Amino acid sequence: MPEPLLTSRELSRRFGDNTAVNNVSFSIQKGEVLGFLGPNGAGKSTTMKMLSGNLAPSQGEIFINGYDLLSQPKQAKAHIGYLPEQPPLYKELTVKEFLSFCAQINQIPSSKAKLAVDTVIERCGLDNVTKRLIANLSKGFQQRVGIAQAIIHAPAVVILDEPTSGLDPIQIREIRQLIRDVANEHSVILSTHILPEVQMLCDRVQIINQGQLILSDTITGLSQHMQSSSLLIELTSPPTIDILNDINGVIKVEALRENKFRLHYQPDTDPTDILVSSAVQNQWQLKLLTPEQHSLEDVFMKIIQTEQVT
Repeated sequence: MPEPLLTSRELSRRFGDNTAVNNVSFSIQKGEVLGFLGPNGAGKSTTMKMLSGNLAPSQGEIFINGYDLLSQPKQAKAHIGYLPEQPPLYKELTVKEFLSFCAQINQIPSSKAKLAVDTVIERCGLDNVTKRLIANLSKGFQQRVGIAQAIIHAPAVVILDEPTSGLDPIQIREIRQLIRDVANEHSVILSTHILPEVQMLCDRVQIINQGQLILSDTITGLSQHMQSSSLLIELTSPPTIDILNDINGVIKVEALRENKFRLHYQPDTDPTDILVSSAVQNQWQLKLLTPEQHSLEDVFMKIIQTEQVT
């Protein structure tokens, strides 16, 4: 395996007696999009600020493309692109003026600055607004400018904090496509509370709650959490709940109404075949049998609630 482009080791941040982030460790490889999820106040933005060098950790280590962010901040930050939740834009400048300024502060040589500006303008779909004041742009175009300033110096790692917050559906779709394009050449850490965004954009997902990392998995692994573990059934002549409960694999039966039930089972003991056979043999007259697919929201809430209980 190649060296990760970003590594966080036992990262913590305290504000007085409050521990906002507690012992968070993870890494991200080149070309990956890592989704960072959590409820409000979970520690997402605090973690993003530490990873981008805008907030010092109380303890822990951060390495960006091999450089220690704490002991070698100048070298490490040269490999970071950052878009905070509120884009850091100078709205009195035109798009081109602002991006030219960003090229300067990122120390792009003057001989290469024009090419860098022209490249991000094209990549971010800003060709038609280069001479417009940023203040007069829509929120969606301002987000595009924000992403452009984050990638103008071709960083190894791009950190995006809630990049689609406050956008309309068309703008969200456009920004999502832009993020996928950015991920082709950079590693991306995406902090968001929009769960479908994670499924559409990310290769891996991490969930943080109360400052602690409680899940780290691939999207494929997360999809397995979403597999059906319950059946909706409707029977014209249903048996008693005790009889349904005795079907091999069934762990719980809910009576939804007179002839409709929800059967819960372990994912590796699907009782569908046995249920169909029993319904035919005992003339229960099966009218409906539907596997229930769990949404990412269901999985997210289950993980959060389980962690809070424990």
